Amino acid sequence: MREITPRKIIEMKGREKIAMVTAYDYPSALIADKAGIDIIFIGDSLGMVVYGEPNTLNVSMEQMIYHTRAVAKAVKRGLVLADMPFMSYEVSIEEGLRNAAKLIQAGADAVKIEGGYDHRKLVKRLVRVGIPVMGHTGLTPQRYLRLGGYRLMGETEEEIEEILRDAKALEKAGAFAVVLEFVLADVAKLVTEEVKIPTIGIGSGPYVDGQVLVWHDLLGIYENVPPFVKKYADLGSMIQLALEEYRSEVKNGKFPEPKHYWEFLDKDDFEKKKKRAIEKLMRDSLEFSDD
Repeated sequence: MREITPRKIIEMKGREKIAMVTAYDYPSALIADKAGIDIIFIGDSLGMVVYGEPNTLNVSMEQMIYHTRAVAKAVKRGLVLADMPFMSYEVSIEEGLRNAAKLIQAGADAVKIEGGYDHRKLVKRLVRVGIPVMGHTGLTPQRYLRLGGYRLMGETEEEIEEILRDAKALEKAGAFAVVLEFVLADVAKLVTEEVKIPTIGIGSGPYVDGQVLVWHDLLGIYENVPPFVKKYADLGSMIQLALEEYRSEVKNGKFPEPKHYWEFLDKDDFEKKKKRAIEKLMRDSLEFSDD
């Protein structure tokens, strides 16, 4: 069992801020875990940042299982959390149970489900069979069509009520935490105060129990990022410059340098071996021609 468990995440509420970041493959998960990230999250955002999709709706269970397995192999300390993709749990509770189990069997420690009150029965069943669940309310990308796009949530009394109801329903159903995405900070503060489980914010201000960002966004892999993202690096430009320099050195014959390759120290020995190898190859060629 990894060091960070759902129970430890719950215990961090009000004591220590929770750091969560997405990762979609072995090397990124390895780095995130070494950096001390508490929750390493295989999000369905991989559809957009890894596969170039316009949204998350085309992500399949097979993709989530594949990436979860790669991430799980790298993580020794942090909690491995896997997203339930669109339509992997909405049809029935039974299908939701089966698909969640596949992610756990791939190496996840817990699953995340978008939505709250509407999926309280599924969350309760998952927890009962031993699968920890993190909920997700506010802006739910899998439902962006119904919401009218990717927009700030919590501006109306009805939205505040819905977000709070979702969080309370998730807590009652046994979820160990809830993501609040792109919610007004005042609303996120209210929810954080009203529930006993940790709240993990993304674009929801500083009053939550933790924060989550997408790997590619915080590292500056792409130029365009959501407005709530802080870029902690500009790796996209750095990587491009490195590749341009590599291309230039290959074209100009500057790479590889002598320190990057090896030759025979005894050139006479090489000439003897080369001669014998060529002679043998010629004999073999004659034998092949007879066949």
